[in-house]
Order: sequence, then structure tokens, then C-alpha cells
Amino acid sequence: MRYPLLTTEAVLAELFHMVGDSPSRKETTWQFLRSGTIMLASIQDSELHHIHTLMSQYADRPMDFADATLVYLAIRESVETIVTVDQTDFSVYRIGGKRRFRILPVDRP
Repeated sequence: MRYPLLTTEAVLAELFHMVGDSPSRKETTWQFLRSGTIMLASIQDSELHHIHTLMSQYADRPMDFADATLVYLAIRESVETIVTVDQTDFSVYRIGGKRRFRILPVDRP
């Protein structure tokens, strides 16, 4: 994997929603985000049509905005590995419509 890991504002919004209201969990999350392991990648207005296309392509899932931003970043930045708790959806999504993601952590039965 290449560090820092890329993420988007949409993913951070989902992360803090999942963390919940616990002050200690929020603080731990902030410490992780500020550790340098994560880098916030920007998506410009001119790139939103790519995200719209992805969400339309995977409408049967349905693909949410945060997932679409990550798939788009993978295409734009030539990244094939993703760290996610959303293993089910990312096992279906394809990079450029063809390549599968290498998903971490590895889901073991």
C-alpha cells in the first residue's frame, strides 16, 4: 500500500457518523486522521460527472456518494487497494469497469 492513504470528505462524514457521540471515540478518530496516515483528496466540481456516472452504473446496489468518491479516486490515482468495512459492495465495484479491488482488511471466515 502507498501511504498516506487517500480518502474524501464524504468518507470522513460517514466515519464520524459511525463513530457516534462518544467524545473519546471522536478524539481517537481525530488522532488517527491527524497522524499523517490519511490524506484528504479533493474532487473538483468538474469531476462530479464521473461520480454521477459511477452511481448510475451501480444503481442496482445502490452505490452511495462516499463509495463513488473512493472508486473515482482509485481510477484517477491508479490505486487498486482499498481499506474498508464495506467489503460486500467493494467486492462488486470495479476499477475502470474491469479490475477488482484488493480489499483490506482481508475478511476471514
